[in-house]
Amino acid sequence: MRVLIVEDTADLARQLTQRLEADGYAVDCAGDGEEGQFLGETEPYDAVILDLGLPKIDGLSVLRSWRRGGVTVPVLILTARGSWHEKVQGIDAGADDYLAKPFSMEELLARIRALIRRAKGHAAADIACGPVVLDTRSGRVTVAGEPVELTAFEYRVLSYLMHRKGQVVSRSELIEHVYAQDFDRDSNTVEVFVGRLRRKIGADLIKTVRGLGYRLDEA
Repeated sequence: MRVLIVEDTADLARQLTQRLEADGYAVDCAGDGEEGQFLGETEPYDAVILDLGLPKIDGLSVLRSWRRGGVTVPVLILTARGSWHEKVQGIDAGADDYLAKPFSMEELLARIRALIRRAKGHAAADIACGPVVLDTRSGRVTVAGEPVELTAFEYRVLSYLMHRKGQVVSRSELIEHVYAQDFDRDSNTVEVFVGRLRRKIGADLIKTVRGLGYRLDEA
């Protein structure tokens, strides 16, 4: 899963980035509304954390621009505590959730997980495909009840395929969602990660759809 953080407070942006990356997300950051608006319009994200008090272009204007342009990515807005009118304006502008500063990092992560699950059509925290179960709260993966150790990028690939279970996912789409913008992307590594996952979770679950990509399917 790939997340965009639009936050002008450098310390907070750094803390969010470090924690999200530790939890298995690919993360991009923008320090002002202009850059954030551009990234949201041109890059594919699974969720956005958007501060409203941004330089150059304020967060509400950024959000309204995205929604007018057809950008449907789930957005969690950050507001000042007690600013109920900002929360209302944010929801009306197209935000999916809000969190008041200062906030608990655990609560923010839980809300991001929920936004991504709902956007992909999953209500429960556990996502299952055959014997494979992904616990989105802990990042724990089990096969037939036994824990499986995955590298960070193996986890990202599996997580994205699990969230898109039953759908064909192209190699380029996987690349866009498991790597951050400034990462040196190599398309061949996705095939390596898929090969490793097949050995760890079972070769029959990840299907290769010739000329199109991959599909995680228990049938």
